[in-house]
Amino acid sequence: MSGSVGLPVILLSGAIVVVLVIRAALVIRHEGERSRGSLPGKGHHVIDANYNSGLGGQTGQFRVPKDPDEYAKSFVPRSRR
Repeated sequence: MSGSVGLPVILLSGAIVVVLVIRAALVIRHEGERSRGSLPGKGHHVIDANYNSGLGGQTGQFRVPKDPDEYAKSFVPRSRR
């Protein structure tokens, strides 16, 4: 009896995997056509960050330089600048 139930489960699982692989390939192809991120430039991006744990939370803003070189410099320790 267990053999008659196992084959349909295996076939259904295989079909689901095939559909997921095809869908993933289509998404990757579609994402490759669009550029991600933002264009470099002058000034800063302002990022709003909100955190709420249910018991309290915090709100803040972060300013991130649009220039990639200036952004990279922010990771260099002050003693090395």
